[in-house]
Amino acid sequence: MSLIKWEPFDEFDRVFRDFGLMTPPRLMNPGLDLAVDVYEDGNNLVAEMNLPGLKGDDIEVEVEHNHLRISGKREEVQEKKEKNHYAKEIRRGSFQRVIALPDTVDTKAINAEYHNGVLRVTMPKTAPATNKVKVAVK
Repeated sequence: MSLIKWEPFDEFDRVFRDFGLMTPPRLMNPGLDLAVDVYEDGNNLVAEMNLPGLKGDDIEVEVEHNHLRISGKREEVQEKKEKNHYAKEIRRGSFQRVIALPDTVDTKAINAEYHNGVLRVTMPKTAPATNKVKVAVK
């Protein structure tokens, strides 16, 4: 069975198009897809995210309190005044995505690779820390 990405505003967009109206700005495609695939690969959790047009130095990856945070920025491009835009949907500036991880990971052994516009973060799973401590009563 194939997974189909749910787009909640597609029906609104269709209604606006059917009546010959422009799509309101709040419903437009933001131009930077922050979708993340998280899956298990052996004893690792792997997160993959498409981030085309960036450099590895533009991306930050952090794991804290069982949450993966991917952030960065896409440089602002100086616009030429003689351009007449018909559409301007590529988002510039900073972005951030936080994902709750389903398992505890070894934060000292996380590996992130960025190649051909795809960020891949590999996180070795560890046994969850126990918060239960037996205390001797005197």
